[in-house]
Amino acid sequence: MNSHCACFVRPARAAICVASFATLAACGGNSCIGLDSCGGANVTPNVALSGTAATGRALASATVNFSCVQGSGSILSDGGGHYAITFNATPPCILTVTSGSISLHSLAFAGGTFNTTPETELMLVYIASQLGTSESGLIAGFPANSQFQQVLANEADVQAAQSAVVTNLQQRYSLTLSAPAFLTTAFTVGQPGVDSDLGALAAAGAIDDNGMPDQAAISLLSAAGLAHPLTVTSTPSSGTNGTGSSSGTM
Repeated sequence: MNSHCACFVRPARAAICVASFATLAACGGNSCIGLDSCGGANVTPNVALSGTAATGRALASATVNFSCVQGSGSILSDGGGHYAITFNATPPCILTVTSGSISLHSLAFAGGTFNTTPETELMLVYIASQLGTSESGLIAGFPANSQFQQVLANEADVQAAQSAVVTNLQQRYSLTLSAPAFLTTAFTVGQPGVDSDLGALAAAGAIDDNGMPDQAAISLLSAAGLAHPLTVTSTPSSGTNGTGSSSGTM
């Protein structure tokens, strides 16, 4: 702990500075500047994330990794593919779920429910293409690329990408998805909603036998994202009201 006390006062008041050491615990061990303020504090807040990993079937006992702007974590999903974690982190975060040969990705722009499915994988394909890169390039560049971080923190951009995935899949595979908010809608495998949509996409050929998006679906969303590039104009706050990027929805 750095216990240096920088209190610029007259000797008669110097004793007060000693008492200010008690505030260091509340300051995370940082220096006391003056009598009652903390300098240099850089405490990462707790964030709670949960969701379900599924491909139409639950990804049980899968490894779920969370890589955030600040902080990271890892947990195993339960028998229903559900996961929940609270850890010191600053969103946005990229989620990676690994189960055998399956590796699916998702994102979280704030705390809350964020699922990981073939649909979220396609959403990242779309966003990456909007940013002029590949999904692997987006994931690899995320820790250091402020533009990538800004877009993934922008709820409006993420929702637009989600809508684009739904629209393109419905048009290409001639079906209707019942849960268009697939990223943040809590669901249970075997029940109507997100999971039944995954079953419909698998039956239509958008999801292959291994539970990954079919190459045709990947190409579809990559081309759609390329046709609607993102132009970042300002830095949004991380949360539910981010603005500042223009994006297409198809």
